[in-house]
Amino acid sequence: MIHDPPALTIHRGFKRPSAELINKFRGAQTSHLADAMNGRGALDYRIKPLDESQATFVGPALTAHSAPADIVGMFGGVHEAEPGDVLVVANDAFTGTAVVGDLAIGMMKNKGIAGFVTDGLARDKAGILEVGLPCFCQGISPNSPGRTGLGIVGAPVTLGGVHINPGDIVIGDPDSVVVVPLEKAEEVALRLAEIQEAEKGAIQNVAAGATMPASMQSMIADALIIEEGD
Repeated sequence: MIHDPPALTIHRGFKRPSAELINKFRGAQTSHLADAMNGRGALDYRIKPLDESQATFVGPALTAHSAPADIVGMFGGVHEAEPGDVLVVANDAFTGTAVVGDLAIGMMKNKGIAGFVTDGLARDKAGILEVGLPCFCQGISPNSPGRTGLGIVGAPVTLGGVHINPGDIVIGDPDSVVVVPLEKAEEVALRLAEIQEAEKGAIQNVAAGATMPASMQSMIADALIIEEGD
């Protein structure tokens, strides 16, 4: 490399979803959202909330990338965030140091950020829980990161096996985090409403004593049966 890249690059001007569109996903279960997207959209199972009682959020993704063992991109995202944003920080799934701690999480809450998601690690768990901002990560390490860069804010990232664009709608609950691409959000919202209604009927059927979903009954009826002899 002939010239060193800037320590921090910020992309601005991406489209955010309307409050009306975001509200269509408020309170939705991540499992229902995944069903509405053909069984996909959830981040890797290792990305979990620090506390399941502080795991619920919905908002537009403000994406950032922090190089392994560095927090410049993360703080760049904090600077650029608008109230209601979900700060999504790709860290190349680095597990040698943390990429966020309680002070940074406190600053995020002060800015009105709705939640924090990373494929890296956090530190200062007790302090983060005291702040009360939903925080999803791979785990905890007290090892501290540096502040030299490289960091990028507002560009697409891949995190937890999911490609995320700035402005995509991010939903968290105690189970997981699901990402709804902005360009598909209206379609997914319609399917979500259908799934939520069908789920009510399924719950009623189980409460009434059902032992098998109707969708499986014909497959079982058509199953190849092999009787084992003595």
